[in-house]
Order: sequence, then C-alpha cells, then structure tokens
Amino acid sequence: MVVGPVDDGRLITVAAVKVPDRNLHELREQGFTIVEEFLAKDELKAAQEALWLHYPRPEDYFADPSAHPEYSRSQFDGESYGPWQSWDLNRLAFHPDLVDLAERFLGSADLHLYNAVLWAKYAGAIDYEQVHHRDFVNHSLVVPNRRDPGRHMTSFVLLSDVDEEDGPTKVVPVEAGATRPYWPKGGDEDFAGGTGIEPGAFAEVEVSVTGPAGTLFTFRTDVLHRGSQITGERRARFVLLADYEVWGPQWTGRMGWPMYSLGPHWTEMMERATPRERELFGFPAIGDAYWNDQTLTDVQCRYPRMDMTPYTSGAGV
Repeated sequence: MVVGPVDDGRLITVAAVKVPDRNLHELREQGFTIVEEFLAKDELKAAQEALWLHYPRPEDYFADPSAHPEYSRSQFDGESYGPWQSWDLNRLAFHPDLVDLAERFLGSADLHLYNAVLWAKYAGAIDYEQVHHRDFVNHSLVVPNRRDPGRHMTSFVLLSDVDEEDGPTKVVPVEAGATRPYWPKGGDEDFAGGTGIEPGAFAEVEVSVTGPAGTLFTFRTDVLHRGSQITGERRARFVLLADYEVWGPQWTGRMGWPMYSLGPHWTEMMERATPRERELFGFPAIGDAYWNDQTLTDVQCRYPRMDMTPYTSGAGV
C-alpha cells in the first residue's frame, strides 16, 4: 500500500498497481501476457499447502498411480471448481492485483468473476496434448467481435514450477493466428474455434507458458492455444484459473449457458429458436452493437442453419 496526503492534510492509502502497464499492453496487442512473481511468497506457500485438501501430493500419487484412477479417464479429471476448502486458495481467484488488471483491461469496475477452477495434472495419468483452440467457444454463445475482442480476460496462476517438461500451455500471438477463422467450416471436428489445425502449424511462433510457481498467465478468449503433454517423469502441474467479464444486462443466474453450448442439441435449439427466444439465453438482440459484417459471418458459421436476416438490419459495417 502507498500512503499519501490529500489537500486537507489527511492521509489516504492507495493500492499499488502490481501488473505493469507493459503487460497490459501485451495483453491487448499480442493477446496474452506472462507476469512472474505475481504472487508474494507467503500467499503462494499458503495456497500450495491448501492444494493437498483437494489433490494427492505428487509423491503420494506417484507412489501408486493405480490408487488414483480418477485422474485417468479425461485430461479434465483434475479440475475442481471453486469455492474450495481454503481461503488461501479462494482469494487468489479475486486477488486484488488480478482484479486491478481486469478492471484496466476490460475498462470497467463492474466485473463478473464467471469462472474459477483448480486444475491438477500428473505425468502418465493420461494424454494431455491438445489441438489448438480458442476458449470463447464455451465462454460465449456467439463469437468475438474482431474490432472489440477484449470482452473476457482469462487467467492461469501457476501454483507449481512449470518448465518444458511440465506440459506448459502453448499460446499463439493473436497476429500470428489472425488468419485462422473463428469458426472453421468443415464439420464437427472443427467445432472449437480453431481445432482441426494441423499439428505443428504454429511451432515457430507459439510461446510456452513456463515460469516459477506464482507466475500469472492471462489471455484473451480469441487467442489460439493448446495444452501440451507432460514429458518429465513424476512431474505434476497445478494451476488456478480465474476468468472475468464486465457485467451486462443479464445480471445474474444459476446456469452458465456457454458451458453447455458445445452439447449435441444446443446448435439445433439456437437455430430453431426465434431471436426473442435466443435472447432469453443471453444471445445478442436484434440491433445490439455487437452485430457487424464480421460477427454476422462468423455466427453464421457457428450456426449454419440460423436465419441471420433479422440481425442484418441496422448492423454496423
């Protein structure tokens, strides 16, 4: 905290800005940024100790992996949604410096913490390799507006050291992936805003998200990235995910529909619903500033049988 005088002689405290402006610039321009030593040593240590309320310690897991089959069915088996059993973990999802960065990036203090997850991975439990994808597909019902893509800020806080053998996230700078469509045409295999991209396509430009425990990786949902395989023996990776958006007219709710928007019946439901019926799920209304030539085209790719005619009237160009 910084203490400073005001005109009448009183002292006020002002929270220090932890994430530098250069990282904010990187987030806006390249679509992601990496901040080492984001967490103080004491808060990192407390959070790491609290992990064992939810997960086996690596030495315990590797002593007998067969005793933990719950991590071997899917690479997402290690996810645990908040709130958790420890304040030391819970507060990291709304860490003041993370909130400060979200306010600066999203341009508002009216924030919605819409996702908070712990994720554990253990070497050999399962194949953690992923195809390149964009996260907007289950964070939104539509597609990002390329003129105004910064509507979400997604974050990983590394709670363990991560090097090339720990299965680091591989992220593609937004400019390098800009030519890839948001919603490729071609079939179900291309469902995730960039999946179906040939392996190795971005080998020369993708960046490994490595760093010591306590590092922050934050990125936009329109950025291509992928998970990679853990190649080191007896390695484990632990991260905390926290995602922010600005609150909109849909103030609250129990169910986050974007989480279900990749299900087998969602597309048909949206395609057959009326514009008014779609609005009930949070879909942008006719006349909303969201609609322009690009979003109309890309949403049509996401929902091929949807009649876009109602949204074309009054859409920006």
